[in-house]
Amino acid sequence: MGSGSWHMEKRHSFKNEPVKDVEHVLENGSLSIVVLGASGDLAKKKTFPALFNLFQQGFLQPNEVHIFGYARTKISDDELRNRIRGYLVRDKGASPKDLEDVTKFLQLIKYVSGSYDTEEGFRLLDKEISETEVLRNGVDGLSRRLFYLALPPSVYPSVCRMIRHCCMNKTDLGGWTRIVVEKPFGKDLESAEQLSTQIGELFEESQIYRIDHYLGKELVQNLIVFREDFGTEGRGGYFDEYGIIRDIIQNHLLQVLCLVAMEKPISLKPEHIRDEKVKVLQSVLPIEDDEVVLGQYDGYRDDPTVPDHSNTPTFSTVVLRIHNERWEGVPFILKAGKALNSRKAEIRVQFKDVPGDIFKCKKQGRNEFVIRLQPSEAMYMKLTVKQPGLEMSTVQSELDLSYGQRYQGVTIPEAYERLILDTIRGDQQHFVRRDELKAAWEIFTPLLHRIDNGDLKPLPYKPGSRGPAEADALLEKAGYVQTHGYIWIPPTL
Repeated sequence: MGSGSWHMEKRHSFKNEPVKDVEHVLENGSLSIVVLGASGDLAKKKTFPALFNLFQQGFLQPNEVHIFGYARTKISDDELRNRIRGYLVRDKGASPKDLEDVTKFLQLIKYVSGSYDTEEGFRLLDKEISETEVLRNGVDGLSRRLFYLALPPSVYPSVCRMIRHCCMNKTDLGGWTRIVVEKPFGKDLESAEQLSTQIGELFEESQIYRIDHYLGKELVQNLIVFREDFGTEGRGGYFDEYGIIRDIIQNHLLQVLCLVAMEKPISLKPEHIRDEKVKVLQSVLPIEDDEVVLGQYDGYRDDPTVPDHSNTPTFSTVVLRIHNERWEGVPFILKAGKALNSRKAEIRVQFKDVPGDIFKCKKQGRNEFVIRLQPSEAMYMKLTVKQPGLEMSTVQSELDLSYGQRYQGVTIPEAYERLILDTIRGDQQHFVRRDELKAAWEIFTPLLHRIDNGDLKPLPYKPGSRGPAEADALLEKAGYVQTHGYIWIPPTL
């Protein structure tokens, strides 16, 4: 071909070329979503409502998707539908369209009863899925199968083994099989690694989605706070087995810390993001006992499901220190507790004092950047400004981005909606990788073992308080300055 000229040649065969629209075709094939533990609280309160919201928004098309519930309870399809109906929309105030959508959604659900450790029930489940797949697209192996384990971790290995042996997508034509597992992922480093190994022998890492719903929140220091204004409320037996560190800090708050502290990834690809998170965790120094305060609210052991001499903390403040160039000397304070004076989850980045304060006034407090995760999602800058008037006096105010006010009419998705949709799309950005899980447990396992052995004791605190007074003293020791008397009020029009 000479310079400056073009040569065109007719294509006679496409035999060895990939089909152009394979990806599009696959993502519009049959999708089977299986909720294991379908009769339990997690499935009713979180999983099925999230699936319904995705259905309402058009992400789950009725001609593509079918939903299966699986559990030991012997009930009919209609009985399961009636159990979850009340969690999808509130009858009071529900529009006719909402009620119509509920009816259409519930018709997509089929129930299969069986045990979690024998093949009979899973063979029946596979038969039901396969029959539906044939009706949806008629090509075995092109379909997608998503298994959501709304189950206790103790049954993960047996359930994963049954899925692997009985319910996998049948060929490598392009479909997939993925599993979603809920926290807690073990109780310490050893049990987490054992669980990871058991599941890892059955599935590739790309098929495993370890869900931490805090990674799905719209707003996600260096104070990271999680407060609940209620106690265990019927979950005393479960909670006492894990405690506030395993239940909240080691997973939810540590994940938030990673997002705050990590370096900019080289791209937005899931693996690049997760690589940076792992680097943060591997840079965290061992936790010192004098940088931990544990608490247990008065009345916790009155719960009949809680042992009389339980040493389980319901409150904890922990100072983490990241040993790298950016964060050397900056304390990251993780605080979580039950039965406190308010309910909220937020990230609070406190700025240092300005040297040489020239204002002749009472100090109002440090400037802070706050990311409020719940309730009332917002990002605001708390700062000291001159109070309007003729006097030179200052007051705390905010530069405020409150999502409810700024984005009126925009639906902020629930965390579970986002994460289930990510699983369907194959995006693992917001899920915990195995090496990340291991690094997280390496940080907290020594501390947890000292608590389990009784070497560290929780301090009592009154329900409805801020927690033990010693926690505030630890904040002060770490260099955090509290602003007393200031209350953030979400703005209104």
